[in-house]
Amino acid sequence: SAINFLERLCLTWMFFFMMCVAERTYKQRFLFAKLFSHITSARKARKYEIPHFRLKKVENIKIWLSLRSYLKASSDPGRGPQRSVDVVVSSVFLLALSIAFICCAQVLKGHKTFLSAAYNWEFLMWEAALLLFLLRLASLGSETNKKYSNISILLTEQINLYLKMEKKPNKKEQLSLVNNVLKLSTKLLKELDSPFRLYGLTMNPLIYNITRVVILSAVSGVISDLLGFNIRV
Repeated sequence: SAINFLERLCLTWMFFFMMCVAERTYKQRFLFAKLFSHITSARKARKYEIPHFRLKKVENIKIWLSLRSYLKASSDPGRGPQRSVDVVVSSVFLLALSIAFICCAQVLKGHKTFLSAAYNWEFLMWEAALLLFLLRLASLGSETNKKYSNISILLTEQINLYLKMEKKPNKKEQLSLVNNVLKLSTKLLKELDSPFRLYGLTMNPLIYNITRVVILSAVSGVISDLLGFNIRV
């Protein structure tokens, strides 16, 4: 019993250590996205001591898009060390999904005797810890996506260009070209969002579909069993 307890303790420590490393990586991604969103603001750029430039030239827009693409690519799954982090997150998600499915099956089998078994209490503790971790990562991932998909930066630059056209009509043709590039960039950013994201977490398409179908069906079955009438989620 002592050896079994030590083995489970060591495995639990290793598992939660990997989750802490994954959370640290997500915090770094959020920091990069936050600093990137401050590049076009003179006040925030000066505050965080980062380079600053306005999107009033085609060259500047090209640099801005290239930098955004590089930062997002460095945090996407399948690229170097980031792949191991996303494997950890996917493993945690699958484990939480499996535990939730087992708990739902146990409740459907007999919800009155569900809490009488000690292993069900252990399942609930693991599920609560994993859900807290996933909620934390989902929050960081969602905030990171908002920073990269912030269209208001491009809209603000378009307003500034219109104001410059009124002040400098001799440069209207050049400013119109920049404005058209900004409009195309806005449309491009809207099209680049990944369809397989769950609250900011990049998901494998298979996992994404399993989540939508299997676990929601199991949860609807549990709710229907507890309330006494059919509910389809």
